[in-house]
Amino acid sequence: MRRSMALLGLPLLLVAGCASPGSGPAAPAATTPADSRWPAFDQRAAEVADAWQPGAAWRSGYVPLEDGTVLAGDPGFTEDSKWAFAQGWYRDQVDLPTAAPADGTVRFPDGTLRVPLVSAAAAYAELDKGDPPPCAGRPMKPPGGSGRPGPDGGPTIEPGPDGWATTAATEPCVPLTVTGVRLGSATVRTSRGPAEVPAWLFTVEGLRVPVARVAVAPSAVGAVPEGNAPTGPLPGVVTVQSLDAVDGARVDYKVGTGACDSEPTPLVLEREDVVVIGAGVTSSSGPCTMQLVLKPVTVTLKAPVGSRAVLDVGSGRALVVGRR
Repeated sequence: MRRSMALLGLPLLLVAGCASPGSGPAAPAATTPADSRWPAFDQRAAEVADAWQPGAAWRSGYVPLEDGTVLAGDPGFTEDSKWAFAQGWYRDQVDLPTAAPADGTVRFPDGTLRVPLVSAAAAYAELDKGDPPPCAGRPMKPPGGSGRPGPDGGPTIEPGPDGWATTAATEPCVPLTVTGVRLGSATVRTSRGPAEVPAWLFTVEGLRVPVARVAVAPSAVGAVPEGNAPTGPLPGVVTVQSLDAVDGARVDYKVGTGACDSEPTPLVLEREDVVVIGAGVTSSSGPCTMQLVLKPVTVTLKAPVGSRAVLDVGSGRALVVGRR
């Protein structure tokens, strides 16, 4: 909510980017942006790329570039389970070990790294974002709360770590049921390319594949470097609000435009070590409401991203899949 309000307060400085991580050979040393109608993008993208200095952890440590909850294949979602997964609604019906296992190994394309791990219970606490609020269509007494009986002897659902979720949902709003857990691994996009990372694999009722939660202890997770904000407005350029997916050279993301702006045009600067992304819009000269509208954008790079950083042209920061 705080981010949304802050963005709504920037209608005169719309700056958005189109990210492009993937895997494969590096792109040419520099490429021309997708369209020359937005010179502000050219100047700002070069500034962002020149300023990128990620530090030692980027090449030698573990710096994840996607959310720690991932799927190990096609889950076969229904509309209800897809919504519950997106909201992070879970209930456990299995004992969750509280002891941390021995150290694990992260396997990168360029080597390995030994890291401390967290317990299944700690991983589940990060997975579970809260329970859905009561609503029409939800069972009155769904199983939950680790299968513990409620005051009347029937099963009950207890609030998650943040209490009852407040996001409006379509009916029925039922959480995903965890029926098993084991330690395994998951493929995670990192600053060193795709890596096999120790993860707790939660078996979920109704899903074809487990829901994986990365098991690496926070002390071993490197931080994504902060960016450098522009010193002035970027006319016609809008910024990335979320990086939704990366598949080779294809990148899906959302940008924030004004309510009366044109459809966004992807803008990209590719270098050997970074990809800077953004989008261009044409604003209406007439009166318009002051609001931010999220628009999906897809861009295909000249080469897969591989281990290159994908940077937002507005904030200058590295983009992480699934994180706003």
